[in-house]
Amino acid sequence: MKPPVEHVKISAKGRDVLIKIKRRTGLEHWNDICRLALCKSLANNTKPQKIQKFGETAIDIEWKVFAGSYSDVLAALVMIKAKNDGIEISNGEAVSSYFRCHMERGIFIVKETPELMSLISI
Repeated sequence: MKPPVEHVKISAKGRDVLIKIKRRTGLEHWNDICRLALCKSLANNTKPQKIQKFGETAIDIEWKVFAGSYSDVLAALVMIKAKNDGIEISNGEAVSSYFRCHMERGIFIVKETPELMSLISI
């Protein structure tokens, strides 16, 4: 399945939060934390808030590195959720923006999770 984005882009604010999460959990790689963040956001029943301006990109991860062996599953989950949320999935720019909103929201969901270590066993 075609990925929703070619590169996963994280804002400077998101990067700062990821650094704190790395320190607290001991997870070494951005992609591990970002996959968890995406899943936490997708599991949320509400549509992510549209971000008017994403700001500068502080982290840029290729989709194949981000998704790894879960590429098709993650792409399908994003597309299903996008369609359910009324996003025109044939519009690449809309899907890319929607994906990025999920990533940013997910990073902050993980940050606010009281027991981060319990998330690692997921």
